[in-house]
Amino acid sequence: MKTLLMLAASATLLAAPALAYDRYAERPPVMVSPDLSAPWVLQLGRDPAEVAPRRQAREPKLRQVPPKVQQRAVQRRQANPAQPQLAALRAPEKRTVQPQMNPIYLPQQVAYDGGEKPGTIIIDTIENFLYLVEEGGQARRYGVGTGKPGFEWSGTHKVTAKREWPDWRPPAEMIARERAKGRVLPAKMEGGPDNPLGARALYLGSTLYRIHGTNQPWTIGGAVSSGCIRMRNEDVIELYERVPVGTKVIVR
Repeated sequence: MKTLLMLAASATLLAAPALAYDRYAERPPVMVSPDLSAPWVLQLGRDPAEVAPRRQAREPKLRQVPPKVQQRAVQRRQANPAQPQLAALRAPEKRTVQPQMNPIYLPQQVAYDGGEKPGTIIIDTIENFLYLVEEGGQARRYGVGTGKPGFEWSGTHKVTAKREWPDWRPPAEMIARERAKGRVLPAKMEGGPDNPLGARALYLGSTLYRIHGTNQPWTIGGAVSSGCIRMRNEDVIELYERVPVGTKVIVR
């Protein structure tokens, strides 16, 4: 028995140094099974978006207003009818868009080869143009509104008077004619931006016809008047400054 114990102790003493030096020895490489390593190697060559796709943003859920809350809101609006509603405050303001005048009727310098002297006014009621004859075979051309069907006329007159922001006194025939259409005209309207005669008026001979401005510039270029020659306010002001009383006016 003693002999066996001594042999075991000797074996333990001999193996101890060997175990102490094992930790400094080179260890064998770790081997991984292909079944485990293949999926990881494949992932290294893929697009990251395929491996971990981005989550789609969730649509926000609308908050449902309980029926009792809706009912209380209706009751508050009914109790305060004078309180402006939010929808009314946000409603866009409606604006009246006036039609535009054709640019062809804007003032232009044109050639003139007629026989009238410089300073003469010629009105073409077919094309709706007014020409102020100038020196050197030139004329200043303006767009005008002329008499509507049944109110056309032609002739030669002179400018007998000039007025700035003239009053308007509709003739009795016009008052009666408009009354039959359901429109009541005043016996007199003071001069101003709302006056149908506009900013200036040039009176023709002893007639009731005038070359005058208008508060409806989009009508220039049409047959729209009761016989008068209608111009834009800025155009009639220019003409007013350029022609004196006594100027010859030819209406064709």
